[in-house]
Amino acid sequence: MYTAGMSDTSSPEERADRRVADALPDHWADRVLPRALRPYARLMRLERPIGWWLLLIPCLWGLCLGQIALGGGLPSLWFAALFLVGAIIMRGAGCTLNDIADRNFDGLVERTRLRPIPSGQVSVRQAFAFLVLLCLLGLAVLLQFNWFTVLTGAASLVVVAIYPFMKRITYWPQAVLGLAFNWGALVGWTAVHGSLSAAPLLLYAGGIAWTLAYDTIYAHQDKEDDALIGLKSTALRFGGSTIWWLALFFFLALALVDAAIWLAGGSLIAHVGVAAAGMHAAWQLARFDHANSARCLELFRSNRIFGLIITLGLFLDSLIT
Repeated sequence: MYTAGMSDTSSPEERADRRVADALPDHWADRVLPRALRPYARLMRLERPIGWWLLLIPCLWGLCLGQIALGGGLPSLWFAALFLVGAIIMRGAGCTLNDIADRNFDGLVERTRLRPIPSGQVSVRQAFAFLVLLCLLGLAVLLQFNWFTVLTGAASLVVVAIYPFMKRITYWPQAVLGLAFNWGALVGWTAVHGSLSAAPLLLYAGGIAWTLAYDTIYAHQDKEDDALIGLKSTALRFGGSTIWWLALFFFLALALVDAAIWLAGGSLIAHVGVAAAGMHAAWQLARFDHANSARCLELFRSNRIFGLIITLGLFLDSLIT
């Protein structure tokens, strides 16, 4: 709901006790952290873990596929742990940058008006300082890998930096988000191989198509507000024909990931994983309703399962083959 002109007389401290829209209820970040730290946890979206899951999963795809290409074996659990920590940190950094860039828009939208910056819990200067801290922590994680991986990971910052501004100039900001969120597929592969080839590039392209699907679903929650304040999205671009675009994006995602598996020498196990994820995609399409915001949020979050199904197939292929 568009909220221009609406006033909120509560204090920043009182707002810090409110749950932000679409956050998980009773999340530990809202219960356990001291009140002074909660706004920074919300800048990182800690109480909305689906974001770091969607950032982590392509890393695991690349890691497992890279191990398959080496002939199999247990993928590095150390690398997986680093990817987990890095995904949480860098998702937090990206969200902080996004909130800084969108601070003049978020206060006009019901779903985002209680975010830390527009609600007055965190100043822009404090958010910038927190962003620098997160980037330094992310760099410390990245430096644990080989230098090709370090350079590959650092290159993603260009896409991360421009994404928050894309919704102002194009109806396809979800494509740019896909470029950023799936960079981990390249990082995961290079952590194993120290180089790139066709297989990880196809995996990356499949991830981008997947993001176009799930983030278009997500964008349907805000399409009325976005239209009123002049922001753009694929949800606005596709409108009532969204279901057909989603089917196309899911098909491309599955086909490209499967092609990457084939190039890397994957076995039937990994291909079965892709087929099972295809069944999950079909379930999403059957339930999709562009006019139902709660359903859109539910389906968006369910993409963690879609991604983990593919991850499980790749992991088992690497472990058993």
